[in-house]
Amino acid sequence: MELYDKRVEGLIFQTSPQLEDCGAAHAFTTRTGGVSEGIYDSLNLGSTRGDDPEHVRENYRRVCHALGMDPEKLAFSNQVHGDTVRVITSADLGKKPDDPTGYDADGLVTDIPGAGLVVFGADCLTILLCDPVRRVIAAVHSGWRGTAGGIVEQAVGIMENHYGCAPADIRAAIGPGISRCCFETGEDVPNAMTAALGAAALPFISSDSNGKFHVDLKGLNALRLERRGVLAGHIDSSPDCTFCRPEKYWSHRYTRGERGSQAALICLK
Repeated sequence: MELYDKRVEGLIFQTSPQLEDCGAAHAFTTRTGGVSEGIYDSLNLGSTRGDDPEHVRENYRRVCHALGMDPEKLAFSNQVHGDTVRVITSADLGKKPDDPTGYDADGLVTDIPGAGLVVFGADCLTILLCDPVRRVIAAVHSGWRGTAGGIVEQAVGIMENHYGCAPADIRAAIGPGISRCCFETGEDVPNAMTAALGAAALPFISSDSNGKFHVDLKGLNALRLERRGVLAGHIDSSPDCTFCRPEKYWSHRYTRGERGSQAALICLK
């Protein structure tokens, strides 16, 4: 199924039917509903882009209020386009968005009720996972390097091995990100995908008349999830391309880096 837009108290965010069925509070945010100004207008949730820190904190307060989440129980990470997934404990909670996390990770997993996991994107994908049986959630940032490295499979593996989750029970939602239509690359990206996945990656790679390649990161991450045992019918995906919709999302490529960040958040109620 596709993610769909929801409007709550002036905020617009995307929601997954699969995760709603799990009872997980969650959102893939857009640019709408915050207090930031200028290039950060208006719901910027990135604390390292140069925005006023108080504006970012107010934006988090608004998102958390709309979702029924506690802004004092959020977990963040320093995203480095890697494949490290961190198990979040109570010691990781309670930081402000602009506080140093002290660790690098592009994926977060927890079973703590009320803990909110946060990852960021602005062309890279954000992916949320929930096992309603074992009551475990995960949030993943997956750009092309993370996709090639299989970070979403790493997250499912931790859910399975650390918490006893069965992959067939896991629900997944792949958020807005740059889509095949606009993700134009040289040979390095398709080469990384075929090196990691072999011929299975080829249906998600195409070339144009200019000799450039176009890569479907959403499809590749869905493939990764299915390879790890998540059922195809348990995977939702956003139809939105961040580059195509600059009025709705920040796109790093479209703005040439002059931007804010949207986020994906998930919490066990």
